[in-house]
Amino acid sequence: MLVRSCSPSLHRVSRHAPKPSRRLFQAMHPSEIQLITIQGHKQMINQDQDDTRTQKTAIDRRGLLKMTSAGVAALGAMSIFDATIAKAQDMSNGASNFYTSDKVTLQKVTFKTQYQTNVAGNLFLPKNLDQASKNPAIIVGHPMGAVKEQSANLYATKMAEQGFVAMSIDLPFWGESEGQSRNLVSPEAYAEAFSASVDFLGSHAFVDRTNIGAIGVCGSGSFVISAAKIDPRIKAVATVSMYDMGAAFRDALNKSQTVEQRKQFIATAAEQRWAEADGSNIQYIGGTTLELAADTDPIQREFYDFYRTPRGEFTPEGVARETTTKPTLSSSVKFMNFYPFNDIETISRPMLFISGDQAHSKEFSKDAYNRASEPKELVWVKGAGHVDLYDRVDLIPFDKLKGFFDQHLA
Repeated sequence: MLVRSCSPSLHRVSRHAPKPSRRLFQAMHPSEIQLITIQGHKQMINQDQDDTRTQKTAIDRRGLLKMTSAGVAALGAMSIFDATIAKAQDMSNGASNFYTSDKVTLQKVTFKTQYQTNVAGNLFLPKNLDQASKNPAIIVGHPMGAVKEQSANLYATKMAEQGFVAMSIDLPFWGESEGQSRNLVSPEAYAEAFSASVDFLGSHAFVDRTNIGAIGVCGSGSFVISAAKIDPRIKAVATVSMYDMGAAFRDALNKSQTVEQRKQFIATAAEQRWAEADGSNIQYIGGTTLELAADTDPIQREFYDFYRTPRGEFTPEGVARETTTKPTLSSSVKFMNFYPFNDIETISRPMLFISGDQAHSKEFSKDAYNRASEPKELVWVKGAGHVDLYDRVDLIPFDKLKGFFDQHLA
């Protein structure tokens, strides 16, 4: 069974333990998986096998092997093991995460949300843009656990090449955007970032505020849908390799997690919240493994090839590499209350869902498409997996995206 950090299965933490941060959190994987605590930039992995209280409250390993079959395949899983296998990145099919273009200009920007926190973005403008006229604009959100320099910049650059004003953003608590604690899960704040992006873009004289659309890659697909349900200013929505982060945490892939298993994880997160309230260090869960082993599962390898090799790895300034891609344990339960596809039919604006026909996440695009009202379209990219559509420009249907926004942002 595969493990993903969207809904990790962990040993519970005793609130009354003298040093809760010293717990060994093990998740279901052929290898042992641990949570990490970061103080500054120092990785601390602590183990206390003799804690009988932890043993008594631990989730049965058989249960662990049934839980979280891929809760956040979007994030991968963190494995600790003895043997490692070196693996060079796969740059096939035009993998080009760090693509730049001499046809566009880049400007780093920041702007306020309704919470008066700053969102960081990269604004891409075609060099031949007529700034005396009103132009359509597109917002691009990055995969969950990533930052704008991973996939979002690529999509924004490519759309700017096609004549659009385009802006990639860092979700709150990630990358260069504000928010403490870092890597905190807050679906409402994530959705608000898209609406704040509309505010910002619409304040520019060269942007047609009646023609602003959005692209959400992976987890951001569900966040932009959440935003669009209550913000009709987002005129057209496209998702790529979408993850419903709520369903991923509640049910795992293919609804392989039970309600009881979900409750066990919620209890673990609650114990960790007590620990943090009592002064213990923040715990991070899941994320992409830092090394590969012979028994690393295929989906984890897919994420590793992007997040842990020069193909797509990026560590923001001031962030420890060990915590990149990893949300905080105590906040991750907020995804349990996240239902982005409920009432999706009320959007009633153009929606385009793009997924690889080999993607482990394709169930989410199919579900959203089935629930959405017209106009809508579902595009399967033949032979493409989930992560392939992060950066493989020979597979990503940019022509389809261009046609969609040309038609609906006019």
